[in-house]
Amino acid sequence: MPQKKQTVSLVLGSGGARGMAHVGVIRWLEDHNYEIKSISGCSIGAAIGGAYAMGNLEQFVAWLEKYKRSDMYYMLDFMFGKGGFVKGDKVLETIKKQIGTELIENLPIKFTAVAADISNEEEVWLRKGSLSEAIRASISLPLFFTPYELNGVKLLDGGILNPTPIEPTLNDGTDLTIVVNLGGAPEVKLPEKQVKKDPWQRKLDIYINKMKKYRNKTSNEWSMMYVADQSFNAMQNAIAQQKMKMYPPDFVINIPRNKCNTLEFEKTAEMIEFGYKIAGDVLGKRHVVKAKASVG
Repeated sequence: MPQKKQTVSLVLGSGGARGMAHVGVIRWLEDHNYEIKSISGCSIGAAIGGAYAMGNLEQFVAWLEKYKRSDMYYMLDFMFGKGGFVKGDKVLETIKKQIGTELIENLPIKFTAVAADISNEEEVWLRKGSLSEAIRASISLPLFFTPYELNGVKLLDGGILNPTPIEPTLNDGTDLTIVVNLGGAPEVKLPEKQVKKDPWQRKLDIYINKMKKYRNKTSNEWSMMYVADQSFNAMQNAIAQQKMKMYPPDFVINIPRNKCNTLEFEKTAEMIEFGYKIAGDVLGKRHVVKAKASVG
């Protein structure tokens, strides 16, 4: 007799390109007898969650897997003096094309995109209306994108106030609530194993290291975007930890915050694979315990 699928409320956090790990988590859940009944997403989590709820996730992923850093410049309509560097109209058109234009209330899966109304200092839960516009509002990274006006309210990235939006799922009545947090503890990178090198290789390494040191001294490492990105990540991480203490989910899948940078979408395939693996690491133990219990 087939085992009944366990229902899941899935919370997909914000964190730029690290959010491609969301795709790997979703694939793992589908492969292991879980049914996603509800999704609450913020920023990239809203984009991935919305694509899945729409039934267009694989199309969206196929497009992103072809993404190159140079492609980004064709999608950006730069402007200045309106609250951000990028107007975002081209991004909205891309969302419509790659994800869809359905109304949220007509989706087969309950879906909430979370944005931030900073004028009133409150979250906005987008559960009705245009899916593509809700995603555009939720991904409005401060300083980078201009705020998106929806229903007369200017909205920014939901991660400002709630990077892991658990609250919209509290009354779902599903078996499990699973959070994918993109601000996990940094991954510790072990030093590479030292291999004996010939004298010429050692001299070349010394020269390269000297050039790196010189470049670091002369380059402006603390660019405005770097400072803004790191500050935003630090703020989100602190808020996410508070929210998860207030509303403890059944499981948290933590993606290391140094796994990739905010705009490194060229690492899509790598992050999807990592998301699948870490979902297995966190949730796979549960299957082992259940199997032992059924045998006993």
